[in-house]
Amino acid sequence: MASSLQPLATSLSPQERFQEYLQAKGLRQTEQRKFLIDEVFNQHEHFDADELIERLPRRGSPNYVSSATVYRTLREFVDAGLLKSFQLEGRTVYEHDYGYPQHDHLYCTRCQELFEFTSDELIALRDRVAADQGFRVTGHRLIIQGVCQKCSQTRRKKRKQDLV
Repeated sequence: MASSLQPLATSLSPQERFQEYLQAKGLRQTEQRKFLIDEVFNQHEHFDADELIERLPRRGSPNYVSSATVYRTLREFVDAGLLKSFQLEGRTVYEHDYGYPQHDHLYCTRCQELFEFTSDELIALRDRVAADQGFRVTGHRLIIQGVCQKCSQTRRKKRKQDLV
């Protein structure tokens, strides 16, 4: 899925941040956890657990990670503040949280592409509405659904009246 955000400078790598989380919880760093954090943070993309599992080595291969371990570790990444999760069309989608700015999404309902964007105007409106209601903002998630430019152009080209 599409991404246009640039990472922010952080004092710790995702791996170091996760190690701190594990130590605080009294958990040990396993080879599977190390492999998964490298795999997840190797590229910036939105994904669900099944998409991640598809990318991983198969049973019997070196670095094999079971589906149960993937699901459990993704929850740990969220708890550690490394990933955010949200529901999109009945599936849990994950995205990088640690080291990335607050942002929102445009979602194409045809190609299912997620496009990230930041908007100072949107943040100002959010803060103004919250202040008017005496509400303290701790975060937000906005997903605007519609049809992307590419899908809009593709559909227009395929109309029968356009072929005459």
